[in-house]
Amino acid sequence: MQGYVAGVSSAKPLDGVLVVSIEQAVAGPLASCRLADAGARVIKIERAEGDFSRGYDAAADGLSSYFAWLNRGKESIVLDLKDSEDQALLGRIIERADVYIQNLAVGAAQRLGFGSESLRERHPRLVACDISGYGPTGPYAQMKAYDLLVQAESGLVSVSGAPGPLGRVGVSVADISTGEAAARAISQALVRQARTGDGAHIEVSLFSTMAEWMTVPLLHHDYLGQGPERVGLAHPSIAPYGAFTTADGTTLLIAVQADREWRTLCEEVLDRPDLSHDPRFATNTARVTNRSETDDAVAEVFARLSTEELHRKLTHNRMAFGAVNDVADLSAHPQLNRITVTHPDGTVDLPAPATTADWDHDTSPLLPTINQHGPQIRAEFALS
Repeated sequence: MQGYVAGVSSAKPLDGVLVVSIEQAVAGPLASCRLADAGARVIKIERAEGDFSRGYDAAADGLSSYFAWLNRGKESIVLDLKDSEDQALLGRIIERADVYIQNLAVGAAQRLGFGSESLRERHPRLVACDISGYGPTGPYAQMKAYDLLVQAESGLVSVSGAPGPLGRVGVSVADISTGEAAARAISQALVRQARTGDGAHIEVSLFSTMAEWMTVPLLHHDYLGQGPERVGLAHPSIAPYGAFTTADGTTLLIAVQADREWRTLCEEVLDRPDLSHDPRFATNTARVTNRSETDDAVAEVFARLSTEELHRKLTHNRMAFGAVNDVADLSAHPQLNRITVTHPDGTVDLPAPATTADWDHDTSPLLPTINQHGPQIRAEFALS
């Protein structure tokens, strides 16, 4: 049967879906990137100077690393959304669209005539998604909200890293998690749209996404009276779960999630069976209460054993452990899968998306230049 290879369909789940996205930076582009990966046609609306993430750096073969990561497989058109003709053109594109995404400042799309609620009134089957910093209402609604600001406002930095000066989580976790949440909700809405014909209005904000991610620390505060302290390369609720140095100076992370694993660690790796039933360490609660003594007992043995011997013992006993790598180690990691995207002057190798599926057959999706598809899109959606 045409379109099938070895019993697997070559069709992508969002083939035929048209997405229009007024997007910039990270969260909006990531949401539409996930839809493009799944087969959707994504028309990216840019201002004359382009998505400002195009200028964040020039690290990816002369391109912005952010833009190269988040914009593969899209079509770019420059529109002046204050120009009546471009407004009319965008309206005609949205009329045919299945999904509309925007991450402009709160209220900006509405003032331009492209607010999600009014678009949904005209196009009831449209899935419209608004991405913002703090949501459309409330005292923070009009505040600018960039990733680090939201990391700080949500309390994330207060529970991250080691004791001492506060620091940013090393990747744009608020932006990334919000883009992923938006893509998930849009995908769910498209399932309902296909089944019932009904569209949806989706709202997602960086702050609400981070607040949900902070559930466990928040519950500790609300019900135990104190949020977790910053413990560096350790876990605030589990012990031993952290970094220990071997005899030859290598740092290994181990994670003991259950009391059974603690007994195995003591008896088979540390050769300290006496520790396994010591009431100070017999349960995870006891080990966390006596974290310093727990870690000292593990560290004392690790300091006497070579990395090779610890690898062998930990692997043989199926204990959870890992290396503390830097970015160079990640680049050479044997488990790292990559994809290649192309641009007019070359290619960029990216980490592959976290999920794989049998429809992932694009070998080198394209990165659009500014307004690369503008003439074709204007012709396609011109007044008849």
